[in-house]
Amino acid sequence: MTVGNDKEAFARAMRGVRRLRYEERALHRRSRPATAAMTRSARQEVLRESLHGSDDGPDALEQLGEEVSYRRASLPERTFRRLRRGRFRIEDETDLHGLSVDQARSQLRAFIAEATARGLGCVRVIHGKGLRSGPRGPVLKTGVQRWLARWDDVLAFVSARARDGGSGAVYVLLRRKR
Repeated sequence: MTVGNDKEAFARAMRGVRRLRYEERALHRRSRPATAAMTRSARQEVLRESLHGSDDGPDALEQLGEEVSYRRASLPERTFRRLRRGRFRIEDETDLHGLSVDQARSQLRAFIAEATARGLGCVRVIHGKGLRSGPRGPVLKTGVQRWLARWDDVLAFVSARARDGGSGAVYVLLRRKR
């Protein structure tokens, strides 16, 4: 076969073919799958919690190993269970990776205020697991938990399911403005 014959064969094969219209689309950034990284001390804390329970108040922050949960006393237990099971549609998210503590607090506060103003019910906050934080532990993760528990617009938050970031993210249930 010669080059001329290849070109002719290709031209015959492509006869009647039309170029597809190009549509610009937003690329969906895929996050890395979550991996379990429970330390011995975290496992011991889970065991201690399960044996002794928690004697904190009704608006208490509960941390079991790397998992975290918080619920205002006014939120029905049934709604909280639905949040823990990931049964709410995530309506928006923010990613705080790589930010300083001050930047993260500012961005998170603005995000929660905007989400509340938009009437959103459930959002995801990605704070990371703090695996590169060294001996001081996960700085953003603990900061996010502290800040969210203080803000009135936050009804509850729990560690995300593995498919949504696991202990590196939280689902946040927001108070709807009337």
